[in-house]
Amino acid sequence: MLKKLGLLIAAFCLVISSFFVAASPAAAKTFEVKMGTDSGMLGFQPKTVTIKSGDTVKWINNKLAPHNVVFENSSEYSHKGLLFSPGESFESTFNEAGEYTYYCEPHRGAGMVGKIIVQ
Repeated sequence: MLKKLGLLIAAFCLVISSFFVAASPAAAKTFEVKMGTDSGMLGFQPKTVTIKSGDTVKWINNKLAPHNVVFENSSEYSHKGLLFSPGESFESTFNEAGEYTYYCEPHRGAGMVGKIIVQ
């Protein structure tokens, strides 16, 4: 009887201690990209963002509106609606590894392009 009680206590302690030792999964992150640089140039800041699968990118209208984000080969991530006011934003979550090139439709000719690298 004492042996069974000892095994029961040991099993209980093992289960309880596993809650403290178990590693928590990495939480997804949100990365911000400004549309229009702080210095007033037509560009994304930063121009290239490297993220992990499951992370989110949030584009925030900064300067020299209007801006949008159009992906060349991944229309599900595009946000074709134009943002006019500073602080307006939208976001996309990337679940598949790869490189995603995008541009601002009104300012593509001025070189307003960016890239998301998903690892």
